[in-house]
Amino acid sequence: MSKRILVLDDNQDILDIVHETLSYEKFDVKSTSESADVIPLVEQFDPNLVILDYRVAGTNGGELCRQIKSHPDFKHVPVIIFSAYVNHADELFAYGCDAIINKPFDLTELVEKVNHLIK
Repeated sequence: MSKRILVLDDNQDILDIVHETLSYEKFDVKSTSESADVIPLVEQFDPNLVILDYRVAGTNGGELCRQIKSHPDFKHVPVIIFSAYVNHADELFAYGCDAIINKPFDLTELVEKVNHLIK
């Protein structure tokens, strides 16, 4: 059974590229551009990994990460945060994420980090 990955980004181009890349790598990918969908999708989709954009319209991806990590059923699920704010790695890790991918990012780096966290 393939591993499930949930992706949140409000940039449709990034969402499409990440979805296509991870699907090509044989992951079952569900993506959304709506931050309000994340927690219900985590509960419904039961992902093996979550990728969150740090700055999503009206929401902080770090806070979503904190919500996932504080949920008793999903605290073990690895979370990667996408961020264009490279200088704030310490702040991002404070939310409990397992990895950070800086934007713009390399697809090889994305696949390597996903594979490392999802083994």
